[in-house]
Amino acid sequence: MKIQADALLFDNDGTLVSSLESVYRCWTRWAEEYGITAEEFARVELHGRPAAEIAADLLPADRVPEAVVRIEQLEVEDVEGGVHLLPGTRALLDSVPADRWAVVTSATRRLAEARLDEAGIRPKTLIAADDITRGKPDPEPFLLAARRLGVDPARCVVFEDAPAGLQAGRSAGMTTVALTTTHQAAELRADVVVGDLSAVSVLVTDGGVEISVGD
Repeated sequence: MKIQADALLFDNDGTLVSSLESVYRCWTRWAEEYGITAEEFARVELHGRPAAEIAADLLPADRVPEAVVRIEQLEVEDVEGGVHLLPGTRALLDSVPADRWAVVTSATRRLAEARLDEAGIRPKTLIAADDITRGKPDPEPFLLAARRLGVDPARCVVFEDAPAGLQAGRSAGMTTVALTTTHQAAELRADVVVGDLSAVSVLVTDGGVEISVGD
């Protein structure tokens, strides 16, 4: 399958890199510190959502700000050795001009930059939780990325592993490519579903980029 586009928008964790072990390690410690039971914690979706929203699901509103600071601290301290490139990431990013792609993450800028730096990824455009008022599944993060890149949202392709991120991409009017790195294919609603970014290649053309997607 070939997709014509002007820009590629990538989620980070679960799409470009994996830090799942670190995420669960840090959030489990955080939950223990805040007296959240295993049952309460298990009911909350962690992946692909801003920390502030997760904390708000579990704590009284007046405790959320300090709780968000604490989880960011735990995760930043756990970055070293806890972030790994997923298959296909390096080759794909190296094939796309810097002004044709962005990272759009639910993490804070401090945490996102720490994870990306650990993986050796330095995007020219990064949209983080600090930049938006409504996180995924709202389309705001992806629409902001398109605006920063100066491209029509309809000419953007979103690469995501989480249902919330795919919903955000669809709501933004963008083509969506789902990766089965953290969820089963049956859980992912997208235009195309692949295993990881090794199934994706890009050809830069005068009219933009031509994305080829395999199985």
